[in-house]
Amino acid sequence: MKKIVAMILGITMVVSLTGCGSTDIHKKSEGVMTFAEYQAAELDSEVVVETFVQAKQKMREEGGVLYTQDKDGGYFIYGLPCTQEEYDKITPGTKVKITGYKAEWSGEIEIVDPVYEIEKGSYIAEASDVTPLLGTDALAEKMNQYVSFKDMVVEPSGEEGSAFLYNWDGSGSEGDDLYFNVSANGATYSFTVPTRLCDKNSDVYKTVQSLNVGDKVDLEGFLYWYEGPNPHITKVTVK
Repeated sequence: MKKIVAMILGITMVVSLTGCGSTDIHKKSEGVMTFAEYQAAELDSEVVVETFVQAKQKMREEGGVLYTQDKDGGYFIYGLPCTQEEYDKITPGTKVKITGYKAEWSGEIEIVDPVYEIEKGSYIAEASDVTPLLGTDALAEKMNQYVSFKDMVVEPSGEEGSAFLYNWDGSGSEGDDLYFNVSANGATYSFTVPTRLCDKNSDVYKTVQSLNVGDKVDLEGFLYWYEGPNPHITKVTVK
């Protein structure tokens, strides 16, 4: 406990500073898991976490989809039951308490059947550079976090050798998800701009459309997983 000693009219007073703007927004409430406890929880078991919204997808029939993170790790929330009006109030930085079930879909670890409460506090995470972790098992430990990739090289996508595809197989058109390949240290990876997160009018969508094979780029986004790392990219900087 921090204290200060003050002399007022010759009387020594001890004043406690505890509770004076010193609230730790990352401190877990009673019954809430730490990120380590969440990681250790079995699949299909009930989990309770407190986390901060970093971004969200457009509302689906199944409910809202949130990219969230605390100071220790990321949590992907799928199927949040709420109205569009309620969903509009959940903005980046919002602290939420989520009760749901830990699940896996094609390698992606997520929380499904969630129930949420909005709590006090706000936090936006800085991008963590995971470039050195590409191609290693350690990359999965950063799953669902906001991350960056540095000095990546744009590689050909599809049979035509273009710098990007509409949909994973090139079957789409403008307004569909963008897929593009980038490489580092001799290995190539597939990244995505999902339109439920960043639509065709967003800066990142337009930037990917303008890429050329061979461009060197820095990337930021959420480390989603689909049969391996499949980052959902929100920012591209051409160098």
